[in-house]
Amino acid sequence: MDSDASAVAALLKWKSLQTPKDNLNNPSDQNNLDFIYLVLTLKNVPPKPLQNTPHKIPLPHTLHPFPNICLILADGPKKSTHKLTVDHVQKLIKSQNISVSKVVKLSKLRSLCNSLDTRRVFLDSYDVFLADERIINLLPSVLGKLFYKKKVPIPVTLKRGENGGLSLKEEVEKACCSEMLSFGSGTCHSVRVGRRGVMGVDEIVENVREAIDGVVEFVPKKWKGVGALHLKFSDSLAMPIFGVSGLRDDEGVMKRGEVEVGGDGGGRKLARMSR
Repeated sequence: MDSDASAVAALLKWKSLQTPKDNLNNPSDQNNLDFIYLVLTLKNVPPKPLQNTPHKIPLPHTLHPFPNICLILADGPKKSTHKLTVDHVQKLIKSQNISVSKVVKLSKLRSLCNSLDTRRVFLDSYDVFLADERIINLLPSVLGKLFYKKKVPIPVTLKRGENGGLSLKEEVEKACCSEMLSFGSGTCHSVRVGRRGVMGVDEIVENVREAIDGVVEFVPKKWKGVGALHLKFSDSLAMPIFGVSGLRDDEGVMKRGEVEVGGDGGGRKLARMSR
């Protein structure tokens, strides 16, 4: 069995033996414990331009099969005849049979999330948050750090076509099969790739492999900049699936073969990994 598949199986087995935590503030906190994260360790701190910029990582299988979605719109120029209004988007949602529960403008969002308590209520009200890509960098100051620790808004392209139409359904479906990766000022970063209880082992493994390819695309120097990859639940130990001693070719691409975890020469060998 490949190391990523072995890690997923081991994590799911460990999770099945755990008892639900009774000291959590609300049910959504318990649900957050069911997500599996791909943890990326870089060899160096990412450059400033890369830090705090969210990157969309497409996945073959959604982590939210029946999501409660909130869509955040840009305000747009007051006199513009081409700006998207809440009414227009709600009509599209109805006509295209899109599973978006709430549409809100950025200006309205500012008043909705004007305190820690109201931000927490807003956070817990929806599974997935989508936002017009033009305002994605404005949202951290509105939603706050606590919000971003649990749910990162996913950017969507909201532009009218030449005929005035908007393929909102396609944008929403693509976004719901994506997770967000943000590089901070350190070397350790993570992205959600699986969810216990709603996905099978094979689906999680497929997500892990696609996520690895997607994540590495944003790493400076690609594979040469990757120190290690792990899988973990938020409350579990991290399972190694790739280490700095992994076998790679001259271009830095991981090759089929044994993967040694640990950069100090004392790492143990994992099962063969096909990447």
